[in-house]
Amino acid sequence: MLDRAVLKSVAEQVMSGAEVVVEGRASRVMRTGSRRFRTVRFAMGGREYQAIEQNPEKPSRWGKLAREGHRVVQFRDLASGKYVAVVVDAEVTEYGR
Repeated sequence: MLDRAVLKSVAEQVMSGAEVVVEGRASRVMRTGSRRFRTVRFAMGGREYQAIEQNPEKPSRWGKLAREGHRVVQFRDLASGKYVAVVVDAEVTEYGR
């Protein structure tokens, strides 16, 4: 079970700052790829996750929301490589639930 409050907090921190603090541990927000999207790795509940700013050029509904100016952050479980949740303007949607 994902901690929705932590996901909301991480999404806000990724979009607005240079670091993310989760459970007292700070992680630096990096820029990735040629488009320089924000990304950060962090631990939550004993598992490692990656938060990634949504690419607005993707044809998905999340890309469409990002193109419209919404703040969209995807979350990936690094152990499985699967995307587990998305936060759009502080609203959390868990995948597979």
